[in-house]
Amino acid sequence: MQGASLRDVTRFPIADAHQHFWDPRANYLPWLCDAEPIAFRYGDYAAIRRPYLPADYFTDVRGFDVVKTVYVETEWDPRDPLGETTWVERLRRDTGFPTVMVAQAWLDRDDAHAVLERQAAFALVRGIRHKPRPGQMRDARWRAGYARLAPLGLRFDLQTAWTELGDAAALCRDFPDARLILNHTGLPADRSREGLAGWKRALAGLAACPNAAIKISGIGEPGARWTPEANREVVLTAIELFGAGRAMFASNMPVDSLCASFDEIYGGFREIVKDLSPLEQRSLFHDNAVRIYAME
Repeated sequence: MQGASLRDVTRFPIADAHQHFWDPRANYLPWLCDAEPIAFRYGDYAAIRRPYLPADYFTDVRGFDVVKTVYVETEWDPRDPLGETTWVERLRRDTGFPTVMVAQAWLDRDDAHAVLERQAAFALVRGIRHKPRPGQMRDARWRAGYARLAPLGLRFDLQTAWTELGDAAALCRDFPDARLILNHTGLPADRSREGLAGWKRALAGLAACPNAAIKISGIGEPGARWTPEANREVVLTAIELFGAGRAMFASNMPVDSLCASFDEIYGGFREIVKDLSPLEQRSLFHDNAVRIYAME
């Protein structure tokens, strides 16, 4: 069965819309380097507190036609957001990957404008991620930073709990020229009927905004392996609400290696969407990420 899913997935080239590299031996990433672990949604993450570089990623994706990737910031030392971009630029020069990058910036800081301008000047940077605190998307200072993104040609990757998606929808309406990309499917951690119903209502509100897109990734559950059966409803709901033109599959490697292999995740995606048209499937696996992140 696993071999069959692998052959099916590789019918399409893959543009992995969300993945990470890091080297805690050489660079300071507090959550990977500090002795005290942080509270983490998958629980124990000791297995990924190690270097993960392009060679490791391409070992994980062996047998799949991964042709492009989007590197997303890794909570690098917040005192040095440009240091991460310089490091990733060097990786890309040496290995050819990642294709593009979502960089770090703190939208409410005094230096936000200068940092955004410098990030936008890197040829590989396509967007910014700043994980807002609850309620922060309503803060005038934070919004002033957000207002600078579109004029610089930068997208915004949003990682937040689904309970904050009403604020995200308001942000999309207030800044219609800015592209917002929801990370990790809105984090539907509560899989009870009530929890999924609340997540679906919140997601529908954001999906109504034409300048919003979604990455279907990060949907593992603590202590359980990733399976199509466990994630079918989440995946199909996200596609139903956003349409096959605004949704992207992504691995979130190596974080999601805590609950599945690349083969299990992408084989699972392929199994879930096997009844969609070939064009819709190619859009989800490749074309949307290439278009949304301007990877041509």
